[in-house]
Amino acid sequence: MKSIFNYLLLPALFLFLLQVPALAGNKPKKELYQLTIYQYKTKAQEIVLDNYLKNALLPALHKYGYKNIGVFKWLGNDTAAIQKLYVYLPVKTVEAQMLLQDKLNNDASYKTAGAAYIDAVYNNAAYTRMEVILLKAFPLAPKMQLPQLTGPKNERIYELRSYESASEKIFANKVHMFNEGGEIELFKRLNFNAVFYAEVVAGSQMPNLMYLTTFENKTTRDEHWKNFVADPFWKKISSMPEYQNNVSHIDIMFLQPVEYSDF
Repeated sequence: MKSIFNYLLLPALFLFLLQVPALAGNKPKKELYQLTIYQYKTKAQEIVLDNYLKNALLPALHKYGYKNIGVFKWLGNDTAAIQKLYVYLPVKTVEAQMLLQDKLNNDASYKTAGAAYIDAVYNNAAYTRMEVILLKAFPLAPKMQLPQLTGPKNERIYELRSYESASEKIFANKVHMFNEGGEIELFKRLNFNAVFYAEVVAGSQMPNLMYLTTFENKTTRDEHWKNFVADPFWKKISSMPEYQNNVSHIDIMFLQPVEYSDF
């Protein structure tokens, strides 16, 4: 079975071109992120995925210098027929990413630890489907931020949102609202502990943006959003004519970090 990094993604030239604007001037370089979503149906699949990520993939990535890798499970898994596991990876340089699979293929400890996942047969795979999304950080949030949370991981609520727009032009308007329009600054002022804000540059629901906010628990999450919708600045920008109808669909996923996640 091919690793997720075989799907990483697009030709190297395409990824390089994404970074060219950030190389000019003194503006901070906008990071790239990879979000991998595993879908699975059985407890046996979940065990294989957890063992692979905990004992094979994350240790290998840490060895190769990758940091701040997030692994999260969807809170809807308890009742859903199709369950989901999310892996968030800050992508390093394009060149390093293109060489990563070669490193993994030649890493004996990785292959041994991940054998149940890597060598799974066609009728007993570790997942039913897998989606890989590539994201580019927003101009006013060019770097990821680790959440400043103190409570136990099994009580935290991470909220992943995806905002779709009807066209590329309308999508650019929503991105402008987050950046120049001040929406990111509002999230910061209200202490939403966001990990990233980013536009999707390769995915299944484009054009769309995604962002990940974090909270100590569900109660504090609800309190933060209550404060957000009541804030005078939000009422102001959300009623401005130039920002009307710039979101056509919203997906909200409540996630919890697994115990072996980096954050």
